[in-house]
Amino acid sequence: AAMNILEPLYEACLQRMEEFVAVQPKKHKFFAQVLAKVKAAEHPNREYFIYKSIILNNLYGVDIMHEAVEIAKLRLFLKLVATVEPDYKKPNLGLEPLPDVDYNIRAGNTLIGYASEAEIDRAFAGQLDFDNDAGKLKERCEQVAMAFNRYKGFQLDGAGDYHEFHQAKAELEERLAQLNQDLNLLLHKQTTNIKYDNWLQSHQPFHWFAEFYEIIHDRGGFDVIIGNPPYVEYNQVKKQYSIKNYSTESCGNLYAYVIERSTLILRKQGYIGMIVQLPIVCTDRMIPLQNHLKKHYSKNYFSTYDDRPGKLFDGLEHIRATIFISKHEVLNSSTVFTTKYYRWQTEFRSYIFSDIKYVNSISVFTGSIPKIGHTIHENIINKIKSFNSASNYISKNTKHVMYYHNAPQYWIRATNFIPYFWNERDGKKPSSQVRSLTFSQQQISMAMNSIYNSTLFYLWFIMLSDCRHLNAREIESFPIGIGKMENSLINRLNDLNTELMNNYIQNKDRKITFYKTTGKVEYDEFYPRFSKDIIDQIDSILAKHYGFTPEELDFIINYDIKYRMGKELEWDEEEV
Repeated sequence: AAMNILEPLYEACLQRMEEFVAVQPKKHKFFAQVLAKVKAAEHPNREYFIYKSIILNNLYGVDIMHEAVEIAKLRLFLKLVATVEPDYKKPNLGLEPLPDVDYNIRAGNTLIGYASEAEIDRAFAGQLDFDNDAGKLKERCEQVAMAFNRYKGFQLDGAGDYHEFHQAKAELEERLAQLNQDLNLLLHKQTTNIKYDNWLQSHQPFHWFAEFYEIIHDRGGFDVIIGNPPYVEYNQVKKQYSIKNYSTESCGNLYAYVIERSTLILRKQGYIGMIVQLPIVCTDRMIPLQNHLKKHYSKNYFSTYDDRPGKLFDGLEHIRATIFISKHEVLNSSTVFTTKYYRWQTEFRSYIFSDIKYVNSISVFTGSIPKIGHTIHENIINKIKSFNSASNYISKNTKHVMYYHNAPQYWIRATNFIPYFWNERDGKKPSSQVRSLTFSQQQISMAMNSIYNSTLFYLWFIMLSDCRHLNAREIESFPIGIGKMENSLINRLNDLNTELMNNYIQNKDRKITFYKTTGKVEYDEFYPRFSKDIIDQIDSILAKHYGFTPEELDFIINYDIKYRMGKELEWDEEEV
């Protein structure tokens, strides 16, 4: 994908060079030299030259899986070969020798190793470095960079004979192997007591500062870093290797550490873009990562995506995603741009990214970067956030109870009765997915039950949560200010709640299924979409309470209506 972005830029540059040389050839001798390389006999065509230049000069990658590295190299080679029509009259069918990208696409652990000069300096901090070992290490890094550039030059220019080419590669391999051994020994001594050979095999360190010295040291880092980092819980790999000195360690997922490491190797004014899991914008444990992005990046763009009905990744379940793009620049404040929570039918997949719309989100919530994609949505949140939260009206040990299913998809299912649930193993009992809330007064309990079924609360839930689990954080933090609500509005909410519960019961369906763990299962499934007119009336009452405009109420009532009014997805085994 990066190559496809760069190719037309290269072509545009070459076209402009040709125009300059045609008008003033003496003034633009450098352009003439570049164009002469493009037209050299060893290059099959101009397109091949462009792709080869991109591969050797612009593309770098690291993956801990050696197979992934080989596949990436193969993809690049196939792209090159596809530009050439075979000529059976020429040696090698007229195909120029493929570039050696062994030093661009590397295997290693992105998270383990020295990523910057500052990290090497810290490794020697507090030691008496009489032999100037730190200086020697940096000097060897520079020598490796020079050897790499010499080797790359042979491939780009076609200069030198076969012997010189292989001599340059042998020199690079020798220097890099020795440098890596020295850095590995230093890191092993600094971080662990594990036997060196075992540590080397399990941690697979990759020293960005050494491997890409010219980029990290001389240029200040990469211009752009893109990736789809591993969505792996740290505790799953902790027995294999451990990380040190990461401010995001408490986030507990490898993708958080990859993002933090990327910040170290990205130049100022550079950009990072990654596909990660949805929780980066909506869970408390990702607060350190959210703070890291706001601290080190002046502009942060977050777009969020559901996995139902269509998916970004076919064949994967429960992969709700966030794509973020950020500019590496430290300012007094960070600007956050967000989108709505995107849903789409599978056939619309190819049009999603051309339809993306961002808004400058000024709403701040602890643990969440709100999924807001419209200024009207922003206005609604600004109006309600001044009201006190629902937590002020929740009490313990009372008889005034409401129940809610904690795994909603398109509707919040809140009731003032326990939904029927029975299984062959345990008999009749509340579903493990049903939670309860208690309130100090019956009147408040009924009003709150109606409010939690509202589209306004559903909008709140989607904006702040992981869009799959309804947690106490979203329930308790909802700004309702029911103490300031007019009695007439509370009474009307009570009446609507009674009507809604009756409607739920009338439209329910008794489902029967079977699971290996519990045997036969029976449960009541509710269909809130059949009660949309009652829910709309509840939202109209809330609009009077909050002071919404007709436009804002219309936004709420029609929020995500295309998917919410479709057939609800039946509960799966996890939800039941």
